[in-house]
Amino acid sequence: MPHDHSDGPEHSHLSDIDARVRALESLLSEKGYIDSAAVDEIVDTYQTKIGPRNGAHVVAKSWTDPEFRNWLERDATAAIHSLGYTSRQGEHMQALFNSDQVHHLVVCTLCSCYPWSVLGLPPTWYKSPPFRSRAVIDPRGVLQDFGINIPDDVSVEVHDSTAEMRYIVIPERPTGTDDWSEDALSKLVTRNAMIGTGFALSPAEVS
Repeated sequence: MPHDHSDGPEHSHLSDIDARVRALESLLSEKGYIDSAAVDEIVDTYQTKIGPRNGAHVVAKSWTDPEFRNWLERDATAAIHSLGYTSRQGEHMQALFNSDQVHHLVVCTLCSCYPWSVLGLPPTWYKSPPFRSRAVIDPRGVLQDFGINIPDDVSVEVHDSTAEMRYIVIPERPTGTDDWSEDALSKLVTRNAMIGTGFALSPAEVS
């Protein structure tokens, strides 16, 4: 009698990469190298508990606290760690401040180095070869793909993240938020804004 080698309906939707990851995790778990429950907890932490909320807090605090902003400019690693957001990788952080003269865009051309401690899990497109190559060759074109049009008199600077140095973009504070609290401001900060492929939301967009 022929055997059914399918993984069953619950796995039929998995991509080849997802299936390979699932198989590798199962193998390592069987050999006692990893605890599946611990892996699930880490993934859930970054997907649903951390996400970009830590980074949004950093940005909002830089908008409201001049001393913190200055500290972030001088030593972003220490400033971010002071809020309790420490990295498992131990990389150094640098804050890049957007202005009416310069717009910053972050990419990792060699792999997908990403500051998990402040931005959570990297989006799929951040790891894709087209984004990684075009961001360096045609940054304005990439930004236009994200719906971001940068005026000609504003320069675009691309920063290549590495395992030792990772970046967080501090977007410009939206107008009409002078009396907003830090918590309210953090809701205007998106993950894309902290990578440079977006702007902070306007008050109208969250009302």
